[in-house]
Amino acid sequence: MTEQKEIISSEENLREEKKQTQKEIEKTLLDILKIFSPGTPLRTALDDILKAQLGALIVIEKEGIENIIEGGFKINCKFNPQRLVELSKMDGAIILSKDLKKILYANVLLTPNIKIITRETGTRHKAAERTAKQLGTTVIAISERKNKITIYHKEEQYNLEETSEILRRAAETLQILEKQVDMLNELLSHLNILEVTNLTTTADVCNILQTFEMVRRISEKVKRYLIELGKEGTIVSMRLKELTKNIANEREKILLDYFGKKSKKIDNILKNLNFDFLIDTNNLIRIFFGQLHDSSVSPKGIRILSKTNILDKDIETMISNFKSLDKIFNLDSDSLKSIFKNENLVESIILEIKNLKEKILMGKKI
Repeated sequence: MTEQKEIISSEENLREEKKQTQKEIEKTLLDILKIFSPGTPLRTALDDILKAQLGALIVIEKEGIENIIEGGFKINCKFNPQRLVELSKMDGAIILSKDLKKILYANVLLTPNIKIITRETGTRHKAAERTAKQLGTTVIAISERKNKITIYHKEEQYNLEETSEILRRAAETLQILEKQVDMLNELLSHLNILEVTNLTTTADVCNILQTFEMVRRISEKVKRYLIELGKEGTIVSMRLKELTKNIANEREKILLDYFGKKSKKIDNILKNLNFDFLIDTNNLIRIFFGQLHDSSVSPKGIRILSKTNILDKDIETMISNFKSLDKIFNLDSDSLKSIFKNENLVESIILEIKNLKEKILMGKKI
């Protein structure tokens, strides 16, 4: 039994390490894509090479590169797009400095280890992939025949899309995000009513967390497009900020309301759930609340009470003493006076709670 537990624990650790490695790879690739975003000097040069129907093989300098290049000639001149386009008319590879400020070599022959496995078929792309893997650097291969730009970074490969195509995809994804945000706002309004009437269930909480996570994932996809778009993504960026304003704050407060100290753990579980598992509410009820069926649950009141003018320290005091929103909404003056000695403050709190409840039940925005 102990051995079985150790095996399960070991497998879980391996899965977690794999996830972390994948996240690091994704982050590194996104960082690399920033230097190829529209408007940057390098992207301008690559687009111009493609428009001129030329091919090219461009390597970003890395330690050990001198061991896999032959022939060509040393240039060591300042980088600019026009020079790179002119040099791409030659057959050999071009070597750029690490900071992309200089063109170091041109017309060189790359001789990476032919034993390195490659998925490519063309000579240029094989050399590009093998060089990227062997040196752990970034290599760009431009194919005049296929009319495409391929980036190889270490073990990863990425095809650069035209700006117009990325903008189209970003716009489509934004439309999906808008629908999800509308759905989320409806669920939040409904949750407001359920919380002030003490009718919230575990399914209600899981449904809204499910939608929060969908919004987060779609937003992340748009953010990736923004990295690729660079300066061309200003309008998309503005719309994304407008749509997701305050959403992260609402998500955090709901998690604190229902899970307290476990909120960060629940948040991480949500982010790592696969899509098919995420969209099944019963799955979420089971893993978040440890129950098989829907049941009543009461929030602490952090989110709802933050919509009032009551000071944060006073909200914390009430939650610490009365534990749930249901009890706080049913407080009378005498109960509050036991923790707040100031009568004016007590009256102010009771009035704020009363007004908030009325607004919610009348369907007003809070």
